[in-house]
Amino acid sequence: MWSRLDISGSTTIRSNSTDDIACWFIDTNYDGESFFVRHPNFTGADEPYDKLKRALRAEIDEVAWSALYSTKSRPFPIPSTGKIAVKVINPYGDEVLRVYKV
Repeated sequence: MWSRLDISGSTTIRSNSTDDIACWFIDTNYDGESFFVRHPNFTGADEPYDKLKRALRAEIDEVAWSALYSTKSRPFPIPSTGKIAVKVINPYGDEVLRVYKV
């Protein structure tokens, strides 16, 4: 069995649009103690691909980037812990963590 998360229309994300979210990460098997990024995702306006290339001072594979630039996660197995955690970070570096039972 698989699960999938979509933040684009979620009422739990308090944002005017996904343009206000720089990135969001999922720990698909959250243990309640430490957050481990298993699924990174990026959104936002203002050409984040170009900003990331400049920040890393490296070329980034556009196909790989397009898989990560999304408001929908890739499918993942139902976690053995019964929980996932989602961390959302805005362009100013403010972050919020929310735990969901699945």
